Amino acid sequence: MLNMRYTPADKSLFIHNRENFVDHLKPNSIVVLKSNDIYPTNADGTMRLHQNADLYYLCGIDQEETILILFPDAENVADREILFVLETNEHLAIWEGEKIDKEKATELSGIKNVQWVESFESKFFALSHQVENIYLTTNDHPRMVTKVETANDRFIKESKLRFPLHNFERLAPITYKLRPVKHEEEIKMMQKACDITEKGFLRILDFIKPGVGEWEIEAELLHEFVRNKSKGFAYTPIIASGINACVLHYIENKDVVKDGDVILMDVAAEYGNWQSDLTRSLPANGKFTDRQKAVYNAVLRTLRYANSILRPGLYPKEYQKKVIAQMETELIGLGLIDAEAAAKQDVNKPLVKKYFMHGTSHHIGLDVHDVSLPNTPFAVGQVLTIEPGIYIREENLGIRIENCFLIGPKENVDLMETIPIEADDIEALMAVNKS
Repeated sequence: MLNMRYTPADKSLFIHNRENFVDHLKPNSIVVLKSNDIYPTNADGTMRLHQNADLYYLCGIDQEETILILFPDAENVADREILFVLETNEHLAIWEGEKIDKEKATELSGIKNVQWVESFESKFFALSHQVENIYLTTNDHPRMVTKVETANDRFIKESKLRFPLHNFERLAPITYKLRPVKHEEEIKMMQKACDITEKGFLRILDFIKPGVGEWEIEAELLHEFVRNKSKGFAYTPIIASGINACVLHYIENKDVVKDGDVILMDVAAEYGNWQSDLTRSLPANGKFTDRQKAVYNAVLRTLRYANSILRPGLYPKEYQKKVIAQMETELIGLGLIDAEAAAKQDVNKPLVKKYFMHGTSHHIGLDVHDVSLPNTPFAVGQVLTIEPGIYIREENLGIRIENCFLIGPKENVDLMETIPIEADDIEALMAVNKS
């Protein structure tokens, strides 16, 4: 057993991923993937490594200065998969500790040819003369705005200067096609992340009360996540009480919870680099008002409706359109939208967007907002969130509910089905925990 904070996914996953991946390459191609940089903060400070998801998907190595070469048509069988890792020296051993050695790298990845990273340049130069196509990675996520040059960005520039007559190909269209459909080993890791998230949620039910700070709730959750071998939050947590819940990306978590507030908590754990994503909205004093419960139940009905239609073959735009129509019905029932005005509006339903202005679902996996090809239908094996919400600024009330769902052949599997979601159940648990 490797001495790691988390139990890593079995190497069979990464072997399977590479075999599947190389089937999509053009003949006579080489793939080069570098790990993410460790980014600086100030002075001599650095952030923790957040590994490049495509690299991790293909080799399972969670360490800086890692490089993967895939060359499926190489004449020398040993050159078809090469993994380069950082060699431990005396300085690293003293200041940071031992790095993954070659044997451990093989155990994690299933790659037999493991070399020290210092040998990468000469090896890549030798192999590059045998290929026509060089596949390199870019961040093609449609909502990404890149301001910081990554290790892979730098390598693209260097490679094009060094090999101007080679044909360069984007790796993203392949990984964006493959990564959304999850292997059973990935589901196991994501379920572990969801289970740790549940532990955190149950922990705070007897902690929440008027007068506690949003930051204190955040601290309780982090405590539970880390003690269960998570590296921490899957994303920057949102602990938003009262009017703060109407700010979609509220991350300051700086206010004191007031009696009568509803606290929107969008917070979840990661495990072994796979992510989970949960949102619950809880009454600060343990009891929803009638109005708060009515809004809560409207959101919950919308979530369950969305789950009923999130099925293979449905396109994301059509899915969102159907959910918006359901939400319009709920908003009319709550008296937030006039039925006659709704009937006269255009097909984009702008009245709904005043109270529900974001998407219903996103893919999740190695990234919280996981990658996928645009305008492609949902498929069996994909994992998505479902997260409808209603935000009523004039009432200082924002409610969102979110779980992660695996699309199955006959029905979806709720990876968070054991986490309390009914308003009455939440009230009952908060009452018991405070008694």
